[in-house]
Amino acid sequence: MIKIAERFQVSHFLVFYLIHSLQFGVGVLGFQRIVAEKSGRDAWIAVILSGFIVHISLWMIYKILQNSNGNVMTVHKAVFGKWVGNTISAILACYFTLLAITVLRTYIEIIEVWMFPDINVWLFSFVFLLLVYYIISGGFRIVTGISFFGIILPVYLFLTFLFPLQFSDLRNLLPVFNHSVKDLAVSTKSMSLTVIGFEALLVYYPFIKNVDKSKKWAHMAVATSTLIYTLIMMITLVYFSEEQLQKNVWATLTIWKIVEIPFVERFEYIGIANWCLIILPNVCLTLWSASRCLKDSFKFNQKYTLITILLIAFFTNSLSKTREQISFLSDFVGQVGFYLVVGYIPMLFLVSMISRKIKEKKA
Repeated sequence: MIKIAERFQVSHFLVFYLIHSLQFGVGVLGFQRIVAEKSGRDAWIAVILSGFIVHISLWMIYKILQNSNGNVMTVHKAVFGKWVGNTISAILACYFTLLAITVLRTYIEIIEVWMFPDINVWLFSFVFLLLVYYIISGGFRIVTGISFFGIILPVYLFLTFLFPLQFSDLRNLLPVFNHSVKDLAVSTKSMSLTVIGFEALLVYYPFIKNVDKSKKWAHMAVATSTLIYTLIMMITLVYFSEEQLQKNVWATLTIWKIVEIPFVERFEYIGIANWCLIILPNVCLTLWSASRCLKDSFKFNQKYTLITILLIAFFTNSLSKTREQISFLSDFVGQVGFYLVVGYIPMLFLVSMISRKIKEKKA
């Protein structure tokens, strides 16, 4: 049983920012090409389908954790036993660590390619992770506050997606449903790296006040993320031709190149710099979740566990230098996240429901 004092908990409506901040990260800058590779002009349908799958997974997570007297680590121990349960929790901690590493390394790569080719990856990673340690050391409420400001402060960037509409052709979206179910399924799977992160709810669940009231806010967060991704995808499809889109690794940054403001000549520099505020809560929440998994499973001191994880993240970021290595890491984490959503969460849902029914019959 994991009981969190009320002074360490956060209000139920803040779940909206916790979930949305994790779903909306570095993937926004370049998800369009990957998703549209198979489904072409129907890529926006795949985005909607991915959001629908996330809604179902979120519903399952709440069902898994209700009456659990804790978080997913409590469920692991209750269903699988101490040793197997703790092993699964440790694997989950590794997953959150890899997710944080992927987000940070991808962001640094974007800075290298678009702004500073000679940036010192070691120094940038060290300063960024030092800031992450400072934030997480303040507790979960501070991490939640960073998630809030990570959404509110850069919100003006959404207005920049109106600029390409003057050069767009809505007929590019036609014909609709011009691809097979298989192609849409592959594209939906390609969205996995972009939409994962919401499963951190499995870990911070006990830190939420009025859990029942938080459900609608959680689903509103997923709906908001899906709507934003769908709009960005549709704007991208009407602006680029299919051939142009496949040649743009970071389509969002290319769109920003046409933004003209009297006092800013290269707006993509402003966008990339401001995106640091968006990925900061991504890294903070995932590394907090990783350290919390190990704390609740093995009773480790979270402070020292966090330092160890940060060191792993630092050296992994610094040693990943080539595009192939970064791409492999992104693909691997995306695959793991996909199977976690469509495999692990449904399996845990079924096993926990069966275990609960058995216990009720015995009682």
